[in-house]
Amino acid sequence: MASAAPFDSTSVLSDQFTIVPRLDRPSTYKDHQYNGTVEQWKTDLAKTTTLYVGNLSFYTTEEQLYEIFSKAGEIKRIIMGLARHQKTPCGFCFVEYYTHESALECMKYVNGTKLDDRIIRTDLDPGFKEGRQFGRGRSGGQVRDEYRQEYDEGRGGWGHMRAKQEEERRRQQEESYEAIATIPAGAELKINSRIGGPVGSRNTSAVDDGDKEMQ
Repeated sequence: MASAAPFDSTSVLSDQFTIVPRLDRPSTYKDHQYNGTVEQWKTDLAKTTTLYVGNLSFYTTEEQLYEIFSKAGEIKRIIMGLARHQKTPCGFCFVEYYTHESALECMKYVNGTKLDDRIIRTDLDPGFKEGRQFGRGRSGGQVRDEYRQEYDEGRGGWGHMRAKQEEERRRQQEESYEAIATIPAGAELKINSRIGGPVGSRNTSAVDDGDKEMQ
């Protein structure tokens, strides 16, 4: 009699359960301006209390951010991302907690939620340094908005390059269809003749006859 095949619990578990990735796991992105090795980057993330927050509306306020991010733990400070030249919000920020655990809780429960009709993205960050609050795009905002082709009302409308294209197109249209500022000599007489005679002239006989009929 043939012996029974050994019981494989792994196959049963794989059929019954789906392994869900940890919600507090950082992305594979590494800031190219980080001065350190990949291992140092991972070490910093393993103990960080800071989060990078992206895909924000330009109109989201610091007070709104405090309200939603404080649900994960006590906040030490929030650094708003600013356009380098205008010094206005440009769609990102850094949130610093007092503990690493609070940062992980935020990754679990705040990442992917909606704020001002936008899905916000959070990621563990090795730590804020002065200068990182400014956009890195050529125009001073974020690089993603530099080349964005779609219209996004929450992030200032057109992307910077597309906005320049739209401005140039509008200028060309205005030049092509610019209203005539001065009427050429002789043109006024031709126009008036089509609508009943030159300006200032009056067919007095027709008016007088009409007046007589009314009397």
